[in-house]
Amino acid sequence: MLIAGAALLWSTGGIGIKSLPEAPLTVTFYRSLVASMALLLLYRGNLWRRRRWRFSPAFVVALISYAGCLTTFVTATKWTTAANAIFIQYAGVIWVMLFAPLVVGEVLRRIDVIAVAAALSGMGLFFVGRFEMRGMAGNGMAVLSGIFFAALLLALRREHASSEAAITFGNLLTAAVLLPFVASTLHISARSLAILLFLGVFQIAFAYLLFVKGLAHVTAVEASLTGMIEPVANPLWVFLIVGERPSSFALAGGAIVLGAISWHTVKSARGEPELPPPD
Repeated sequence: MLIAGAALLWSTGGIGIKSLPEAPLTVTFYRSLVASMALLLLYRGNLWRRRRWRFSPAFVVALISYAGCLTTFVTATKWTTAANAIFIQYAGVIWVMLFAPLVVGEVLRRIDVIAVAAALSGMGLFFVGRFEMRGMAGNGMAVLSGIFFAALLLALRREHASSEAAITFGNLLTAAVLLPFVASTLHISARSLAILLFLGVFQIAFAYLLFVKGLAHVTAVEASLTGMIEPVANPLWVFLIVGERPSSFALAGGAIVLGAISWHTVKSARGEPELPPPD
């Protein structure tokens, strides 16, 4: 439920980013700056008084992956359709499924493979008629975003005690690295500031607060699978704010994704046998 809540907050990003006239790096800078301030307030006790994090290789991977994921996703959303960006990014669940046994020692289960395959199939239906090949640079950025997100998830799962610090300092790192590149474009309108405050506080800070808490209780594959609620909820905001009705394919695809997540959750609770090791 915590990760589902995070995914619902993440799902507001597409329409928020698309509504901003600013360049991708400027959007990423302000969003990360606001998020870092919010997280410093939320985590101040854990980060300073009860220093539970440590500077490890997994911590460094989490920092770099987080900064890369934020930047490439905003750029992908700006350079291609929001549907392309979110669909291609969440195909990165395959990377999580493949590398979770190696990185975090989680044995790949039959229900993981079936649920991920079903969810990806549902997502394919969800974007019938909306997935476009133009904007290949944006599609490429979405691929990178998926890789970075997979690396981030695995790093946070491996070094969970340091996850709060990794997310907080990852936002600070992103803002610091981007500052020289956006110094001449920092002036924004009041409307853009309001949208960026929402994105930074809710779509990033509170979302990752929920995500980090939830990640302590589920496997990496379960977390990435549950996160697929994000592309399902994305058109909900479009419908509520813009009035664009989802197609019948979108409704069917969303039902398949949610069904796959629900089935996986129930089967996991019952203790489905694990896949045997490969020959």
